[in-house]
Amino acid sequence: MLLDTASLYFRAYFGVPDSVKAPDGTPVNAVRGLLDFIARLVQDHHPDDLVACMDFDWRPQWRVDLIPSYKAHRVAAEAPDGSPEPDEEEIPDTLSPQVPVIEQVLDALGIARVGAAGYEADDVIGTLTGRAAGPVDVVTGDRDLFQLVDDRRGVRILYPLKGVGTLQITDEALLREKYGVDGSGYADLALLRGDPSDGLPGVPGIGEKTAAKLLDAYGDLAGIMAAADDPASKLTPVQRKRLTDARPYLAVAPTVVRVATDVGIPDVDQALPREPADPERLEALAAQWGLGGSLQRLLDTLRA
Repeated sequence: MLLDTASLYFRAYFGVPDSVKAPDGTPVNAVRGLLDFIARLVQDHHPDDLVACMDFDWRPQWRVDLIPSYKAHRVAAEAPDGSPEPDEEEIPDTLSPQVPVIEQVLDALGIARVGAAGYEADDVIGTLTGRAAGPVDVVTGDRDLFQLVDDRRGVRILYPLKGVGTLQITDEALLREKYGVDGSGYADLALLRGDPSDGLPGVPGIGEKTAAKLLDAYGDLAGIMAAADDPASKLTPVQRKRLTDARPYLAVAPTVVRVATDVGIPDVDQALPREPADPERLEALAAQWGLGGSLQRLLDTLRA
């Protein structure tokens, strides 16, 4: 089981009231919510291995170099005094202080936590999925990772609909039903239609349904572009022009949209821990941050 950790702690932050606080009054709703999420996932799905995948760089420069609008709307352009700020994802100011606490607690528990400089958690997940010898469940609220779905290898996306107790089990049958593509075609669908949440413009005038029809007719992006170059193809003149005009974008978009699968990741023990790696440290963190029942539930689940 691979966790898109930021996706889950964002959901925890917005799903658990910020009245959940540490003894010193600091909100710990994201911390406790994430611990409860992990406990429920382990209880319901019994993974042998569990990795918390981290965003070491949520907006890698190599992606921005190819498509400058990539996640640009999430960047805080100016500080309150008008001076330029470094690129920084705009997250609630009561969430960012909780992230180091989450990292410390996961480490003390002995839950593998993996990231890579210059890469997003998606890329870490893509790489670990490719390396896995057995089935993989990826837990994420990010549809971009639907591209990893592969029934042959047993790769599924567990997409939270309500907390993590109600999950959309995303396999190839569901993708074909909802989007008209399988996992390998989802990235091409996404880059054709665009994604405002990631700053991907897409091809103007080609929405999700048209993109799905084009992929059904021509197989993949390369097949679609070959059809655009073929006067005898059945593309309409309008579609042909739209695709031709978008050629500069379509030349670079696959590199941006497709997750990396060759990230250099250190070898870590991915086995689900039964006992904390550092009990004394965990006890100190539990007392400092008032982790209470959330931490105890996770420990009980790990020991079960």
